[in-house]
Amino acid sequence: MPEVRLTLENSLPHDWQRATLVGRVWLPGEAGGPAVVVLRDGQVIDCTAQWPTLSQLLESPSPLNAARQAQGRQVADLSALLANSGENPDPSRPRLLAPADLQVIKAAGVTFAASMIERVIEEKAAGNAQQAERIRHLVHEVIGNNLRALRPGSAQAMALKQMLIDQGMWSQYLEVGIGPDAEIFTKAPVLAAVASGQAIGIHPGSSWNNPEPEVVLVMDSQARVHGATLGNDVNLRDFEGRSALLLSKAKDNNASCALGPFVRLFDENFSLDDVRQCEVTLTVEGDDGYRLEGRSSMDQISRDPLDLVHQALNANHQYPDGFVLFLGTLFAPTEDRDQPGQGFTHKVGDRVSIATPLLGALHNRVVTSDQAPPWRFGVGALMANLARRGVLAHA
Repeated sequence: MPEVRLTLENSLPHDWQRATLVGRVWLPGEAGGPAVVVLRDGQVIDCTAQWPTLSQLLESPSPLNAARQAQGRQVADLSALLANSGENPDPSRPRLLAPADLQVIKAAGVTFAASMIERVIEEKAAGNAQQAERIRHLVHEVIGNNLRALRPGSAQAMALKQMLIDQGMWSQYLEVGIGPDAEIFTKAPVLAAVASGQAIGIHPGSSWNNPEPEVVLVMDSQARVHGATLGNDVNLRDFEGRSALLLSKAKDNNASCALGPFVRLFDENFSLDDVRQCEVTLTVEGDDGYRLEGRSSMDQISRDPLDLVHQALNANHQYPDGFVLFLGTLFAPTEDRDQPGQGFTHKVGDRVSIATPLLGALHNRVVTSDQAPPWRFGVGALMANLARRGVLAHA
């Protein structure tokens, strides 16, 4: 299958000319490194001298005004940047980075009824995909699939909880799906996310896994929501199904978190209400000719995005450099790829595309995490790089 190639048409919001888009790119050369950029009239403007990190731009009193008024030099044509952000970039030219730097990468799990039921199935199957179809039928008989109107933590939800306990079908996933407390976990370390066009990693020991197409909110340290991007919360169903205590291994591996292509800031053309109503599409294309398509509608979410934000950051937990938050997914693939009853799992070489009109599209190809480019540029490297370039004094 051809390598992942990024273009204006397959990567940007449909109305990108009127969108306020910010992000990060890698600038080549001895004076290069990560740069904070804004997009203007099809050009990529480096504003690192004014805002050394994207986190600092988002901590400004008005990130929207900061982005619109930022000064800097043009470092690339947008089309050229995207064209060089595939799997084999020219190291002498700028390339795309994930649009998050010092922000903590958090994720909310089990926020849609349909995916909640799939998590129950994983648990009951103990990570065995062959057992999943039989258990799926049993779970649907007891639970059904019409839980969207049920408000988590309500009296009705607690009554359902008791009924499920009586039926012997209670699960830790139902607890966070309909109970008062959302599942909020750390998806990846700071600076570990990969960009659109780069490889995403699946643990080589996994035989049952899937992409998770999600909208990702972008917040500052005061939980002000400033915009959104797209993300792939790569998931190992067999690892997590064996034990919830394996969540960190199921979720956090080399290249297992993808973000991008850019952050779209909220403005007169884009708001949190647009996020609440958007539909995210997923396409998986394999080297074997396999194709999978799915959709995740944000209007089906069980908890409002702002509820999830405030469950992540509150008096009990702060993020001084801000955070990004995966909102969860409705999509949980169940159709068989190879053997009947085994469901979907990734194969090396799969091309994964996650898209929604107002945010654009995120494209990645699947490799095993031990074969993905190793993660070597952490917080220490970032600070040393910015100091060498003489921009930290402007922070």
